[in-house]
Amino acid sequence: MLAIVNEVRNLGVFVAYDVVKGVDNTKYLPQLEEEIRRAVEETRQSLSLETLKDHPIIRAYRDFYWRVLGIDPTKQRPAQEALLRRVLRGEPLPRINPVVDAGNAASVKYMVPIGLYDVAKIRGGPLRIRMSRKGEVFHPIGGSPMELENQIVLAADGQILHIYPYRDSVETKIEEGTRDVLVVVAGVAGVGEERLVQTAKYLRGLLSLLGGVPAGEITLA
Repeated sequence: MLAIVNEVRNLGVFVAYDVVKGVDNTKYLPQLEEEIRRAVEETRQSLSLETLKDHPIIRAYRDFYWRVLGIDPTKQRPAQEALLRRVLRGEPLPRINPVVDAGNAASVKYMVPIGLYDVAKIRGGPLRIRMSRKGEVFHPIGGSPMELENQIVLAADGQILHIYPYRDSVETKIEEGTRDVLVVVAGVAGVGEERLVQTAKYLRGLLSLLGGVPAGEITLA
């Protein structure tokens, strides 16, 4: 199983990660559709759009954006908050493919950001959560390449998978042919480790509906 080394835990950064192998990402199954529907309905019943920003979990990520990343979270919302707001406005979760959609369902259910990566596309290891190095270039999904400057990243031997905790790389994105998935649940100060582990367990269950089998234990870093 892939290992993640966390070099910036002093910044309040920590993750739970998991590898699930052998998923079939080519078709939607009724059981997965039902789980996604249930996660959305539970969210709408337990949260409100008006008070979402004051929820302790959302507040923790907003504070991290301000304090550590220097990003205004009212202008660039944490990834899971953007999904939650969409759901609470009565809109459906976006549909990308079964694996990504399962990740989005887990993200709204537990209110934390989740990164999903195609293991076959990761070059080298171990993976490290670290500060970016001068001259490193990131290739975001849905955007142009960008040179990084003093940003927290998840990387493998110079390949940037993720800008923490909100943007993934096109180089390792989940596609129809993906079989093995690295799951990374991103935590910040004020969010308990157990929430991250529970999120990973729940997502492991959803991916099992697609034939996925865990490659090892859910691990904290």
